[in-house]
Amino acid sequence: MPKSEATPTRPCLLLLDGHSLAYRAFYALRDANLMTSDGQHTEAVYGFTSMLTNVLRDERPSHIAVCFDRGGPTFRHEAYDAYKANRVEAPEDFHGQMELIYELLDVLRIPRLSAPGYEADDVIATLATRAAASGLDVLIVTGDRDALQLVDDKITVLMTRRGISDMTRFTPEAVEEKYGLRPAQYPDFAALRGDPSDNLPGIPGVGEKTAARWIKEFGSLDELVRRVDEVKGKTGERLREHLAQVIHNRMLTELRRDVPIDVAVDDLRMGQWDREEIHNLLDTLQIRGELRDRLFKTLGTAEPETAEGFDVEVTVLEPGEVAAWLGAMPEGRAGLAFLGTYGSGTGRLDGIAIATSAGAAYLDPARLTQEDEAALAAWLADETKPKAAHDVKGPLLALWEHGLDLRGLTCDTAIAAYLAMPGQRSFPIEELVLRYLNRELRYETPADGQASLFDDVEAGMARDLALKAQAVRELADALERHLAARGGTRLMTEVELPLTRVLAEMEHTGIAADRQYFATLEAEFSAAAKQAVEAAHALVGEQFNLGSPKQLQEILFVKLGLPKTKKIKTGYTTDADALAWLATQTDNELPAILLRHRDQTKLRATVEGLIKEIADDGRIHTTFNQIVAATGRLSSEKPNLQNIPIRTAEGRRIRKGFIVGKGYETLLTADYSQIELRIMAHLSGDEAMIAAFGSGHDFHQATAARVFGLPPDQVTPELRARIKAMNYGLAYGLSDFGLAGQLNIPVAEARALKEEYFEEFAGVREYLNRVVDQARKDGYTETILGRRRYLPDLTSDNRQRREMAERMALNAPIQGSAADIIKVAMLKVRKAMEGMRSRMLLQVHDELVFEVAPGELDDLIALVREHMGGAYPLRVPLDVSIGTGPTWEDAGH
Repeated sequence: MPKSEATPTRPCLLLLDGHSLAYRAFYALRDANLMTSDGQHTEAVYGFTSMLTNVLRDERPSHIAVCFDRGGPTFRHEAYDAYKANRVEAPEDFHGQMELIYELLDVLRIPRLSAPGYEADDVIATLATRAAASGLDVLIVTGDRDALQLVDDKITVLMTRRGISDMTRFTPEAVEEKYGLRPAQYPDFAALRGDPSDNLPGIPGVGEKTAARWIKEFGSLDELVRRVDEVKGKTGERLREHLAQVIHNRMLTELRRDVPIDVAVDDLRMGQWDREEIHNLLDTLQIRGELRDRLFKTLGTAEPETAEGFDVEVTVLEPGEVAAWLGAMPEGRAGLAFLGTYGSGTGRLDGIAIATSAGAAYLDPARLTQEDEAALAAWLADETKPKAAHDVKGPLLALWEHGLDLRGLTCDTAIAAYLAMPGQRSFPIEELVLRYLNRELRYETPADGQASLFDDVEAGMARDLALKAQAVRELADALERHLAARGGTRLMTEVELPLTRVLAEMEHTGIAADRQYFATLEAEFSAAAKQAVEAAHALVGEQFNLGSPKQLQEILFVKLGLPKTKKIKTGYTTDADALAWLATQTDNELPAILLRHRDQTKLRATVEGLIKEIADDGRIHTTFNQIVAATGRLSSEKPNLQNIPIRTAEGRRIRKGFIVGKGYETLLTADYSQIELRIMAHLSGDEAMIAAFGSGHDFHQATAARVFGLPPDQVTPELRARIKAMNYGLAYGLSDFGLAGQLNIPVAEARALKEEYFEEFAGVREYLNRVVDQARKDGYTETILGRRRYLPDLTSDNRQRREMAERMALNAPIQGSAADIIKVAMLKVRKAMEGMRSRMLLQVHDELVFEVAPGELDDLIALVREHMGGAYPLRVPLDVSIGTGPTWEDAGH
């Protein structure tokens, strides 16, 4: 095979911190969701390869090595048990890519080095010292600031700042310019500053500026320790109090330059590489195009560290200091962070941190003077003071409980991240700052809240909350830029942000519950479940566990010899669909009894859960989830109100336990009729479907009449049912097989029915094809308000994953648009209700529930019809159904 060799232009050893760079590459590209067709993620591999290629191209080194942590304990762990004990675990998607990076380095003939008992930083320090002594220049590429202590006339550090291409070159002059210190003084400075990412606490209230000033003034840490009594004020007291901690830190922050690693500098010379090997690996990783070309052109001529964290000088505001601090606050958006507990419609507020461009402050709401509280209340409620916070709905409840309010919120970083990454289920701020700022939140307070030998927990909590507020302030800017590029700014500012306040109000209000009614209902369902157990035992002639799939298989298929169901790993399935099928295939009553037992057990569990959630005020305060469903739909928990069955008479009895509260006249429910089908007609523009809505007949009856060529009054219930299944199923990618199963007809007949349907509604077929094709080109779908759903599997070579993504592409614009519309409706209705005593209580599916004050019913009905019906102008007008009654069930329609 042909061989190639790099042609360096200067004698230089390039040393790279492998885990640090791989980790940074992973987070820089994680949003791209890069993976091979068999599901192997490649963000870290791709980003690391790109970063390596750039450095090789720009620096043309003669020697190279990539250093890694071993993963086991090091001499630092032996000296300090808690070393790096609070390090955030890297995602599983990252761990799975390290072996691929090792393989890449091997085929590139780049040495990868590590040493047991030492970290990659120590191996780098040792090799850099050896190479510099032999006359080579050394270039270190890392995200770990501890490497700055190595900088001298021969050793330069390239520090990664953002993404995979933004780096800062640190020479001795650059280190002094940034920190006011010589590189050799850096370990002294780091010991004072501390490093929470390594679980090395700093001195409470002492930030980087103060630490640097001390080292500059005294010359070294040793001299500072010797003259420690000369440091005056509170910071001096804290320094003396934590001196043992600082000395301990100093021992751990010094990089070792004597690691016993058996490699000579000359062994690290750039070696030969094999073009075919590299091509084969890149083919396996499915890395093509520009990066592959750039790599070949260049070659032809742990928990890893991250970049620096957040530097914040925090002022702990004492009673009487709040008003003055707020009055001196600079212009610009402030970041907010809250300490407290939230849930069941209320909350407790234990701390507030406010970060600005000039610094941060921490205050304890329980210790405010009257003047402080008035100043804080005025600032928080001032619409003209822009603010950013993270997942603010819970803190809103706590603020209200404390008599405070929050206005002027221009960004909620959790909501912004949700709109940017709708497929993710949670948005911890620690992960977001890694992804969007490539920095780490390095907390000082242990996760368990207990003080360690060197911790001042109260000061640490203040600093940690201030760090979070500062992170929110900077993260908001990054996320807003990201959202603007994706067209999501308006959706956040005009819909999701204002909706947070409406949801918090609904959680705070709750809905009244009839505890005694629920208790009686629970007893009935429990008795019915017990009767089903007794009936099953009597029928079979022996006792068995109705909840055990293994025992059910033995009873149904062995003892009773009933027809076999679908084969699964553990035998034959006994799920609800299988039992329902068995009930139609045999005269044996057991499948029906088992289904009844499951229904009654589930109903009992639902009611039992509701009883537990009734608060002291007699109301149930559910929690609405705004940033969970990828489609934009709201959900709820504690309790999950979407779990309350409404399709059976027994299930609907549960809704009777939700009642109108004292002092109110009635409950009112309002929901959209066939909203998803109306959106389908709007998006497809199919004239026949639009005409069916305007025909004056039942929509399913009207569409069935067109498909079968009958007058609407001659459409039988069976024909209507067939077309109803089509109408609702198309948006979910209903297959011929799925339709056949729903209607219990042969697959060929289902296929013919779909063809008849599309002959009449050709515009619908064209739309369904068009939306998938466009999503495949764009990589995402969009709703009527621009909410995106990213679907990378649309181009997957795996048929199952590709087809699943296609079904999502069909459904997301329709279901997501329905979510957009009801959110807009909630905002419009709530605004129109200003000045009324009536209250909005719940949002479930496409339904809103209100509690109506005496004398306001007619006005409320009118404004609900107006603003729900006018939430969005569709080609088929939105239709709102309204009902009233003393219970949620009675108010149904």
